[in-house]
Amino acid sequence: MGVDDRLPVALFSTCPQVDDTAGSYRAAVAEVAKWSETAGCGGILVYADHRQLDPWLVAQTVLESTRTLSPLVAVQPVYMHPYTVAKMVSSLAHLYGRRVHLNLVSGGFKKDLEALDDPTPHDARYARLIEYAAIVQKLLAGGPPVTFHGDFYRVSTLRLTPALPPELQPDLYVAGSSAAGLDAARMLGAVAVKYPGAETLQEWSFESGARRTERRGIRVGIIARETDEEAWRVAHARFPVERAGQLTHALAMKVSDSVWHRQLSQEARLAADSSEGMPWLVPFQNYKTMCPYLVGSRERVGVELARYIAAGVETVILDIPPSAEDLLETRAAVLAAPWSAPPIDAGAVDAARALGVCL
Repeated sequence: MGVDDRLPVALFSTCPQVDDTAGSYRAAVAEVAKWSETAGCGGILVYADHRQLDPWLVAQTVLESTRTLSPLVAVQPVYMHPYTVAKMVSSLAHLYGRRVHLNLVSGGFKKDLEALDDPTPHDARYARLIEYAAIVQKLLAGGPPVTFHGDFYRVSTLRLTPALPPELQPDLYVAGSSAAGLDAARMLGAVAVKYPGAETLQEWSFESGARRTERRGIRVGIIARETDEEAWRVAHARFPVERAGQLTHALAMKVSDSVWHRQLSQEARLAADSSEGMPWLVPFQNYKTMCPYLVGSRERVGVELARYIAAGVETVILDIPPSAEDLLETRAAVLAAPWSAPPIDAGAVDAARALGVCL
């Protein structure tokens, strides 16, 4: 199968992290990439931090293991010059005939930045990111040589060769929880990625489609099954409450300057029943994952997703999938949402039946 055009949003999965994988990491990446393609995902997020392998090499494994899946590579300005990023995108496009999207990361783990002697404040990091991405965009767009003199970067008569084919231009993604991040997304024409929750929906509900000034995406985990009861059994077994995880989460909060981290923590504290809420924040509170979850029957999860799609969400970036079944159940939940969708194709039905999933 490949990208499913019937889905009302673009679905992206996430690569496994190297420290969570037993055995061959390359095999694990290839397996998750194939699951994602079979489930109709358009892309897959590839992390970048000091604990992970080089994201560009991991992205190449994704490209070699699939026919249609596009890597969404995390790009951190302190790791790589913007010319090198543009060169990597162009090179992979020419080698594989595939788009490579860019997840623009302004910060990351605070200790990682300190180890690289980067004390740049939060909002200034987004100002730097705007310059960085602007150079990448200009190089990938082709045309005359690029000259850019900014506060953080300077290039003179710089040209990218070979030029990137227009149809393989990447989409850009930026964390949009903070005002600085949202401004960066708007200036770059990037997808502003937020986490689902009451605050996000409240903010978006005040903007009509005519006034919306940014593209929108959400980062969320999904556990969907035939019934609510079955979904919650899976959820509680996968993410048990652990005191050690709660202590680690509290420690991380003390040293983080991440706006989304603070917002999620605040929503978790204010939730009347965080044990089975929507979105479900227990995995985040116990430091099991870095995003909230939607849990329930396919129909219930579909209705919840429809609220965000109605608010302008065009991309849903999922958590790391533990199985092919989870991705197929997620696809079924998206198609179960209250909008008109054509009949499911025979190929998807066959793949689902092989795993005992009803679509």
